[in-house]
Formats: sequence, structure tokens, C-alpha cells
Amino acid sequence: MITPMPDLARIARAFAIPGEFVSATPTGSGHINDSYRVLFRTPGQAASYLLQRINRHIFTDPAALMQNIQRVTAHLAGKLAGDADSHRRSLTVIPTCESLAWHVDTAGNCWRAYRFIEQARTFDIVESTVQAFEAAKAFGDFQRLLADLPLPRLHDTIPDFHHTPKRFAQLDMAITADVANRAHIANAEIDFAFQRHTFTSALLDAQLPERVTHNDTKLNNVLLDDRTGEGLCVIDLDTVMPGLAPYDFGDMVRTSTTAAAEDEQDLAKVTMQFPMFEAVARGYLASAGAFLTAAERGNLVTAARLIAFEQGIRFLADYLAGDTYYKTHRPGQNLDRCRTQFKLVASIEEQEGAMRRLVESI
Repeated sequence: MITPMPDLARIARAFAIPGEFVSATPTGSGHINDSYRVLFRTPGQAASYLLQRINRHIFTDPAALMQNIQRVTAHLAGKLAGDADSHRRSLTVIPTCESLAWHVDTAGNCWRAYRFIEQARTFDIVESTVQAFEAAKAFGDFQRLLADLPLPRLHDTIPDFHHTPKRFAQLDMAITADVANRAHIANAEIDFAFQRHTFTSALLDAQLPERVTHNDTKLNNVLLDDRTGEGLCVIDLDTVMPGLAPYDFGDMVRTSTTAAAEDEQDLAKVTMQFPMFEAVARGYLASAGAFLTAAERGNLVTAARLIAFEQGIRFLADYLAGDTYYKTHRPGQNLDRCRTQFKLVASIEEQEGAMRRLVESI
């Protein structure tokens, strides 16, 4: 449900934003939070800010969530200090008028605000190998800059987020419960998932080092500069927490190597395009390669296949549960999302040998 405009004006005024509220318009294409671009005007100047309502159903501890984001953005700002464009290369949290990181409205909703980054935009579907390279390089830089984030350990905003065996167990429970009476519609997808059940622990068994990871490295979570096309700023920091570096690489491959929409119904359009994979691999390793261990590099392709599979079983479980997690705009959308992921898994499996040879050659 979209918040009425008067509420947005009142909520925006709760933040330490100079000037007078002018307008608010929905922005972004995320499945989880509600985002608005709000315009404030001071004498002779107007400035935009990003106002977001945090999804409390998914992020049940907004205090821990915002502590993570404050620590990460502050660390990035310190690392980027001196860069002529530093204010555009990391999100800047705008505090409330009470110097808090988030605002609770009268309905109990939690809100946050960021400085809006101008002259940059996101893309839902990759349009070129240049875009794929730049986005992957930006995510690699993000991991690199946070590799020395001081203790304490970040909070797990969604515990076991990339614990694929537990995700599979959730699917199994959704199949058994079948609360929406949909399992019979998804028999082929259920069979596909169970044929790969033993693969779910591949990364957990690899004994890789824990890193600070983004955990949602979709193309549309990187702002690309309007003028240069450079990967400018990593956004959507809700799932930044401890994780495995290959998880982020795998999600980049999942989201940047196919031209098909996430809910594409014509599965003939869904394929892992090798030139896009090469761009992702080269971009990521150009920035992250210096700190990755040999074991992490050796599991990058495994992660590409695993994360696409994991996302597929998550979409499938949500479909079977009655679409309670991801936003949907039409019947069967989560099942279509599942099908595109599983088709991508099959395409990766067909090209896995060539993918590994490429990564080894970089």
C-alpha cells in the first residue's frame, strides 16, 4: 500500500533536512521496501532525498539494521575521503531531527532517509558487457573497502540468509504444508529442486573465510554514472552482513548474465550469456581479486550456480506459501520467477567447464 502524500510530507519533515517539503514520488523497483524521492526547497535551491519505509515483516530489528548501515556507510566515507566524488560513491544517512538513524511514524512504521545521488541511475536488466563489468567492479570495490571493517561483527539482519540447506528445508516445509494448494501446479519445479538437493551445502562445506558482504548484488543495486557509465555507488544495504565473498559474485552472475526479466514467461529467452559472465568475472576480480583467497576464487563458479538455485527455491517456497515474502503484481509471478532461475541454473550447468577455465585464466 502506498503511503498517502500528506503522511509522506510529515514523515519527511521528521528528518534533519533543510528547507521546505515540496513533493514525494515513488522510486525504485525493489521487492521489499517502499522508496520515495522527496524534494525539499531552500531559497534559490532544491535538493532531493531518498525516503524509505523499512519492511518490518522482513527486517524485524530495525535498530540492528540501521546500526549496520551506519557503521558501513561511515567506514566507506572514511575510506573514500579525498575522492573528489566521494559524496556520490557511498550512501549518506540523514539523521532525524532528534539525531536518530530512523523515524517511527504514528502507525509504527520505521523510516530512514539518505542523500539522493544525482546524475546516476540503476538498470533492472543488463544492457551491455560494459554495464556488467562496471557493476561487478563496484561490488568488488565494496567488499574490498569493507574488508578491514573493525570489530564488532555486523548484525545478521536476516539470519542464515544464504544458508542454502536451510532455504531448501523451508521449501520442503512449504511443499508439505501447501497452504495455498499450489504444489500440483509446480510439480516440475519441485522435481528440479530435489534433483539438486545434495548440491545445497557446496559453499558451506568449502570452509571459506567470513567477509562483510552485500548479499543482494543485483544490477539494480549499483548506481551507474549517467555521463561515464561507471559503477558509482552500491545501494540497498539492508542485507550487508557477515557472509562469504563468492555469494556476492554468484548473485552478480545470476542477475547480470541474462537479458531476460526476472519473471520472464518465455523461458527460451533465459540463458547465461558467456560474454556477460566474462565481463562480470573480469570486473569483480579487477577490484576484489587482490584480497580473495585461492579457495574463494576456486568457488566463484560454484557460487554462480548455487545462488541462482537458491533464489529459485526461495521464489518457489514463497509461491507455495501464498506469496507472503516477495511483492507480486499478478497471479503466478513468483512461480515464473522460480522458473527463470531454474532455467538459468540449467544454462550455467551446461557452460560450467568454460566458466571455470575463464576464471582460472584471469
